[in-house]
Amino acid sequence: MKKVLILGVNGFIGHHLSKRILETTDWEVYGMDMQTERLGDMINHPRMHFFEGDITINKEWVEYHVKKCDVILPLVAIATPSTYVKQPLRVFELDFEANLPIVRSAAKYGKHLVFPSTSEVYGMCHDDEFDPEQSELICGPINKPRWIYSCAKQLMDRVIWGYGMEGLNFTLFRPFNWIGAGLDNIHTPKEGSSRVVTQFFGHIVRGENISLVDGGAQKRAFTYIDDGIDALMRIIDNKNGVASGKIYNIGNPVNNYSIRELAHMMLTLAAEYPEYADTAKNVQLTETTSGAYYGAGYQDVQNRVPKITNTCEELGWAPTTDMKDTMRNIFDAYRSQVAEARALMD
Repeated sequence: MKKVLILGVNGFIGHHLSKRILETTDWEVYGMDMQTERLGDMINHPRMHFFEGDITINKEWVEYHVKKCDVILPLVAIATPSTYVKQPLRVFELDFEANLPIVRSAAKYGKHLVFPSTSEVYGMCHDDEFDPEQSELICGPINKPRWIYSCAKQLMDRVIWGYGMEGLNFTLFRPFNWIGAGLDNIHTPKEGSSRVVTQFFGHIVRGENISLVDGGAQKRAFTYIDDGIDALMRIIDNKNGVASGKIYNIGNPVNNYSIRELAHMMLTLAAEYPEYADTAKNVQLTETTSGAYYGAGYQDVQNRVPKITNTCEELGWAPTTDMKDTMRNIFDAYRSQVAEARALMD
């Protein structure tokens, strides 16, 4: 019976992962977060041990539980582009500095560290598909603070690899645009404060125009959260040590769409739902620049497709949810929240 420590258990990945663990295994979950709104009834599950806390403050609790648990998932990070541009130091302090002691504790106590890298580490890589073992990691100039997230995560990957050379049992996983219910808050009206699917969804619910940054030509390979969690469960299980010392892209290369295509797809689907159809009619697609939307320090990636060969072969995994089903699942999940999201217009 594994003991799994999830720091950031109330986050997007954290709460979906906890739900899957509690429903399908006999593992114990030890979770820390500053909020609980996504956890719902899980908070009272006999195998969920929740502590309300902050990794930057409750350091003794964290170290004690790293020592106590078998698998460590430090999922606490800032991952919204507007923050990279406006508050780069906050990104470095949380994503790198606050996570470094946790990595060191995992090495000290001989635990399996499952660390969330990011598709962003590849930066502006020119490869048609990003290979975790071969692709070059390319960041923009220093005066584009957007790259501090990519850079901080890449440095952490390199530090973890270094600890691996000294005996740390680790797995790095790189999510490629995982989406699903609970990704961000659709009740957040401010542009740039959440990730693209949630942002567009909030605009559709409220009948607001959707801004396409630099025309919306940039593409992303979107992955349904359940597919991502499937892979993550196999990494945590780590049968015969297959995932130890590995880097895995977890994404769906088939679901590669431009942001403009995504907006059209969402508006077409919204028209099929009585809850969304009326407000969706009011939505216009408008174009803006990345400078106006995010700030002068932004720079974008035009294509980001994962190579998942080793993930599929070694973990016996494959993504199965296409874009149409992914979007429908998200639209279904938010039907009950429409009234609250609309109220933000008042």
